[in-house]
Amino acid sequence: MVACCVSPTEADPANLSPGVPLMQRSVYSDCLEEANRYKWIASEKAGYDLGEAAIRQWVREHWNGYLRARWVEHLQGSCFWLELDRGDYGLLQRAFRDRQPLLNQILGWLKGGKENLDVIHWACAQDIDLNTVVEILEALDVNSRRLAHQFDR
Repeated sequence: MVACCVSPTEADPANLSPGVPLMQRSVYSDCLEEANRYKWIASEKAGYDLGEAAIRQWVREHWNGYLRARWVEHLQGSCFWLELDRGDYGLLQRAFRDRQPLLNQILGWLKGGKENLDVIHWACAQDIDLNTVVEILEALDVNSRRLAHQFDR
């Protein structure tokens, strides 16, 4: 899925912390366009408007992957997402520069929907230093970065 700016927030530069971009996006606003696109395509295939059921199906099938992809963009510093931790923005530009290949592999696993335990299992099977892997996983802290979709509230 390609993120597009549905309703960016033009931040007031006077109230902005250093390192936070002027253009900011909302995960919830952006995902609405994705979910509506999914609903339109599914409704076209069905021959009638599937309504909220299609939106709920998008949430079940795609929300976690969508959120993971936005989280990685935030960590990389390529897009500031309002609902994500401000301190995480651009983290990957500051941390683990000396371990970039390992970090990229771990991010690939996480972005693909894998969990910490999957990454640890992979590292053990590949005989990769577990202390380094755990250090990276703790810094990324994927388990505390989960957001519920607004339907789930």
